[in-house]
Amino acid sequence: MKLGFVSAILDDSTFEAVIDTAAVLGYECVELACWPKGDAERRYAGVSHIDVTNLDAAKIATIKEYCTDKGVSISALAYYPNTLDGDLIKRAAAIEHLKKVIVAANQLNINLVTTFIGRDQTKTVEENFEVFDIVWKPLIAYAESLKVKVAIENCPMLFTIDQWPGGQNLATTPKIWREMFDRIPSDYFGLNYDPSHLVWQMMDYIKPIYAFKDKLFHIHFKDIKIDKEKLDDVGIMAYPLAFMMPKLPGLGDVDWSKFTSALTDIGYAGYACVEIEDRAFEGSAEAVLESLRLSKQYVSQFLT
Repeated sequence: MKLGFVSAILDDSTFEAVIDTAAVLGYECVELACWPKGDAERRYAGVSHIDVTNLDAAKIATIKEYCTDKGVSISALAYYPNTLDGDLIKRAAAIEHLKKVIVAANQLNINLVTTFIGRDQTKTVEENFEVFDIVWKPLIAYAESLKVKVAIENCPMLFTIDQWPGGQNLATTPKIWREMFDRIPSDYFGLNYDPSHLVWQMMDYIKPIYAFKDKLFHIHFKDIKIDKEKLDDVGIMAYPLAFMMPKLPGLGDVDWSKFTSALTDIGYAGYACVEIEDRAFEGSAEAVLESLRLSKQYVSQFLT
C-alpha cells in the first residue's frame, strides 16, 4: 500500500505546498481536492489544489514534473458533490464539474477519481436509484471511455439538520453497493472505502473488505469515536454528530490492526490516504501539520 493524505485539510496551501508537505513528512501520495472555485457549503469542501477547468499542456507538464521531483504521486483527483441533488441546477453543475475532473485525471495519467454518488435527501432509496440510473450510467460510461476509474466514498453525508432526513450520499451500505454494481457492472466503478462510516452506523467494517475486494479502488484512513453516554441519551436516530466525532487514526474505535490485516489478506496494494477531520487539531497551521505527522507515525506501523 502507498500511504498518503487527503489534501482538503491544507485548504490554504498551493498545489506545490501540498506536495512539499507530503514529501517532508514522508507520505508517498496525496489525494488532491479539485473543487470548483467559489464558496463551500460545508467543511472541507470548496478546496481546489488543481484547477481542472483551466488545465493546459504546460500546467499538466508542470504538475507531473513537480510530483516526480518530490517523489510524491497523486493517488486520485477528489471532488465530492451531490450529483443527485434535488435542485436540478445544482445537480447539473456538479455533474459538469465531475466530468472535468474525470478528463483531468485522464490528462494527468492518474486515472482515478474519488467522489460521492449523491442523493436527493427527501426521497427514498428506491426513488434515488431511479435517478442514479439516469445520472450514473452515462457518467461511468464517460469515465470508462477515458480509462478513468471512479471510486465512491461510503460516507452517508447525514450529519446535520440541513442533510436530514436521508443524507446526501446514497452509497452507504453493502446492500446498496451491491445494487449499484449490479446496475452498472463496470470495472471502472468501485469504492473509496472508509471504515469509520460503518462504525457509527453500528456495522461490521471488516467483512466488506473481503466481499468487495475487487471494488476497492482507494482507501481512507479516518477514525471515529463513539461517545456511549451521549448515544445512550440521544439514540441512533439523532443527528450523528450528537454522539460521535471524527478522530485521527488510532484515537477512535477502528481496530486498524484488523483493518490493515484484512487488506493484506486480499492483496490490496493501492493507495490509502489519511483523512483529517479531527477538530482537536484544527486550531492552527501547526496543529494541522502535527495531525499529519501523528497519523503518518501511527498508520505506518501497520504498513511496514
